[in-house]
Amino acid sequence: MAEEGKPDAQLFHLLSGLLHQVEALTNQEEVELRSKIEALGLEVTKVPSKSTQHLDELEIAKELDKLSAKLDDVDEMISSAMASDPQVKSLLSGTADVWMPVITAGADERRTFTASIADDNPEAKGKSFS
Repeated sequence: MAEEGKPDAQLFHLLSGLLHQVEALTNQEEVELRSKIEALGLEVTKVPSKSTQHLDELEIAKELDKLSAKLDDVDEMISSAMASDPQVKSLLSGTADVWMPVITAGADERRTFTASIADDNPEAKGKSFS
């Protein structure tokens, strides 16, 4: 994995630790959860491609609307989970310093995340974060 100082490394170290705790408590391997964490890892290290075409204002507005809708969905999921479970609220609040930098990273920061994963293991880039 990436060096410990990187926000993505901290996040995936936290997620891996939580996953191991869940598996230890339930005495079951959490294949689906592990898969979702890996998918999240791919998503947060995804670097926007350099566009060769110039988008007009209408196309940019459409893309921004799509992203805004996705953010609204995520906000709703987090809000509902926090409202229904005090442990979720406590966990998210207590670890915000780890996950917020990763989900709010800009394109340049994501390039750094991707480079740090590739430096650690070029063959397994984005495949496993545990």
